Amino acid sequence: MPSVRNAIPDRHRLVDNLAISEYSREHAGDLVRMWRASFEHGVGIRDPHPLEEQLAYFHEQVLPNHHVRLAWQDSTLVGFLAANHESVAQLYVRLGHHRRGIGSHLLNLAKRDCAGSLWLFTFQQNMVARRFYERHGFTAVEFGFEPMWQLADVKYLWTRGENAA
Repeated sequence: MPSVRNAIPDRHRLVDNLAISEYSREHAGDLVRMWRASFEHGVGIRDPHPLEEQLAYFHEQVLPNHHVRLAWQDSTLVGFLAANHESVAQLYVRLGHHRRGIGSHLLNLAKRDCAGSLWLFTFQQNMVARRFYERHGFTAVEFGFEPMWQLADVKYLWTRGENAA
């Protein structure tokens, strides 16, 4: 996997040997298990859906509409980003690998490739994610309710040039 250290701003602490690769189907199982564990930890709920259903959702809904990148430390998948030119659909870091610059690096890739602004949703109760996005210049613009999960959510917006992060 190629190193992309030069794409990470100096102000973010780096994980040693961080590399980014494009999504490959061979990593689907590890990606979904990591995604599930990180989601459950961050939101504080247990996901009742079978892993096979989440994998199908990823391949049928996320992958066709987003550029998916994988973050690696040595041979361990430590994060992933699914984003397009307008939004971030998924951004997760493997449990035990937070606060090392992985999420910041992935988010900066989305910012670099966007059309000038990005929006995303997170759950209101996920305070770690909310603080992370706010540190990176995102502003809460709408509070709502996500019917599938039956949880309050928040929409964030970042616009190039308006926010310092």
